[in-house]
Amino acid sequence: MDARNQIFPEAQRKQLERRDIRESITENGIISAAVMVIAAVAAVICANTDAYEAIHHFLMSPVSIGFGDFVASMSFEAFVNDFLMAIFFLLVGIELKYEMTVGELRRPRQALLPMLAAVGGVVAPACIYAFLNKGGAINGWAIPMATDIAFALGVLALLGNRVPSGVRVFFSTLAIADDLVSIAAIAIFYGQSPKIEWLIAAGVVVLLLVGLNLSQRYRLAPYMVQGLILWFCLYQSGVHATLAGVILAFCIPSKSGMRLSNLTDWLNDRETELADTYDEDVHVLGQHDFTHAAVEVERVMHRVSPPITRLERMISTLVNFFILPLFAFVNAQVRLVDIDLMQLLLDPVALGTYFGMVLGKPIGIVGITFILVKTKVCKLPRNVTMAHIVGVGLLGGIGFTMSILISGLAFPAAPFEVLAAKAAILAASVTAAILGMVHMSIVCKKKPGKKAAGKASN
Repeated sequence: MDARNQIFPEAQRKQLERRDIRESITENGIISAAVMVIAAVAAVICANTDAYEAIHHFLMSPVSIGFGDFVASMSFEAFVNDFLMAIFFLLVGIELKYEMTVGELRRPRQALLPMLAAVGGVVAPACIYAFLNKGGAINGWAIPMATDIAFALGVLALLGNRVPSGVRVFFSTLAIADDLVSIAAIAIFYGQSPKIEWLIAAGVVVLLLVGLNLSQRYRLAPYMVQGLILWFCLYQSGVHATLAGVILAFCIPSKSGMRLSNLTDWLNDRETELADTYDEDVHVLGQHDFTHAAVEVERVMHRVSPPITRLERMISTLVNFFILPLFAFVNAQVRLVDIDLMQLLLDPVALGTYFGMVLGKPIGIVGITFILVKTKVCKLPRNVTMAHIVGVGLLGGIGFTMSILISGLAFPAAPFEVLAAKAAILAASVTAAILGMVHMSIVCKKKPGKKAAGKASN
């Protein structure tokens, strides 16, 4: 019998079941990716209708964020890209820290192949873009190098359990390494000339965050307040403020703050205490000893999950179903009315971005993987073949969130180049998704048999 049937009446059980359904929906990568796609499609449609002027006016309307006399004023578009996307980067930082703590990135030998493949998947697109834009808009070299892990894994998830688990792990590790490179590129190449005094202030805040961690503070509130101050300092410094999210994630404790080995004994003692103090003939409001013991259990159990896990639960739905769709809608405003389409299609920025994503990604990922496997420096994961890696390379060309963000940073005063980049990003992502899906559907028609498994493991 379900434990819930023992402790909850029917009405409460139904509420819990509805909550479980909501959680299964919000944790589904396919659904969240679909919501983002719908937002991007809606943006393109609205941008080419009479609604565009009203939307553009709203996106350019001012928003102010500040502390006392320190106020940062920005457009609503900049608020989404600089502030709300910092929360997205916070989630990315949490995922990176998770992988480096208990995931694939804590095993350098296993993570080496996908990480080096990610380097190939970054260098090749950048080279293709740079070649097609030599002497021109070279500043956009980083646009085609980013893989959108949410979209790509969402497409991969459509194939269900036909895809070997090794492929998912390889692709996830590759995309995480890709994110690291993209974050580094934004930090190093796409900030303004930094203001030293604000950078020093940001450094002081980082030291305070590290101090909170070292002093074993496990409440989230102090970290969140310091994180907001860090964002403000970075924004004022000229360094892209979204990096505050990644820095904050790495400063939040990943331990629970209690001796988990002693938790079972403690719970057994509390179970006895609860049983001894409960009186079924007395209203719960009058059972002070029982409720006091129950509250103590509740407080302790709340601390079992590390702060970083609690934070991830708090923001993941917000990011996947509000921030990213809003970012997609705000930044996919590709208006083609009165635009010379041939000029747009042949623009070097559009060509470099499109071919960098569609060709550069698979060339870099597959090429590096092939060389490392053939030279026996690394070996493919179990049940994974080079045909699977080709599919990973194709799906790696799906770039949306980071690519669009970088396009705005690369061409802050060149609207046509931004339009060309965004149009190419959308077209390349659709192309890569279709090619990758078709290829993986063919390769993964059947689950790998013993013979294939044996070959992959050799």
